[in-house]
Amino acid sequence: MEVYNFSDYNSIYNDFLSQLRDVDVQKDRMRFRRNLERLGEISAYEISKKLISQKKDITTPLGISSMNVLNEELVLATILRAGLPLHQGLLNYFDKAENCFISAYRKHTSNEDFEVEIEYMSSPDLNGKTILLNDPMLASGRSMVLAYKALLKRGNPGKIHVVSVIASNEGVGFVKNNLPKDTVIWVGGIDPEMTPESYIVPGLGDAGDLAYGSKKDE
Repeated sequence: MEVYNFSDYNSIYNDFLSQLRDVDVQKDRMRFRRNLERLGEISAYEISKKLISQKKDITTPLGISSMNVLNEELVLATILRAGLPLHQGLLNYFDKAENCFISAYRKHTSNEDFEVEIEYMSSPDLNGKTILLNDPMLASGRSMVLAYKALLKRGNPGKIHVVSVIASNEGVGFVKNNLPKDTVIWVGGIDPEMTPESYIVPGLGDAGDLAYGSKKDE
């Protein structure tokens, strides 16, 4: 399975990611959401290089220009709620894509242990389509794998791209073991550790809370 780690390359992506991690910059929720959106846009540009294109003749005021344009049916699948700004960034570039939304939450069974449950999904038919499955944080990987399994109820995708901002080593390994071998993982950084509650260290905190405010867990 191919893993594209943006932190291995010098680009503006790392500037926006550094702001997402910064506890002082995080105080501005609007800035946090916008930076997630920007990272979605950069990810979309890089992913586009891997997609199928075809020649198309474009009529200009002075003649015909033959150009390579994307020729792939895309579905942007987002795990709520933290994935919304990242989804918007992807959608800004892949503006003809269909959209899927998946509600996943942690159901705590003890102080440290929890189960991930899929509560709701809104999705088009997925047969043969290329899916960009995104969630800013790829921690344990359980949410991502359960979301993928939920997608299969809507058809068999042709290709899966997993899009995250921060991942853990464990989460990347879990996805590698449980998603199709030709899946591509796109991530801004891979951090070495997780807390007992499966928060990534050093990570950036809870992306959903930082983007939209704190919530009360049941």
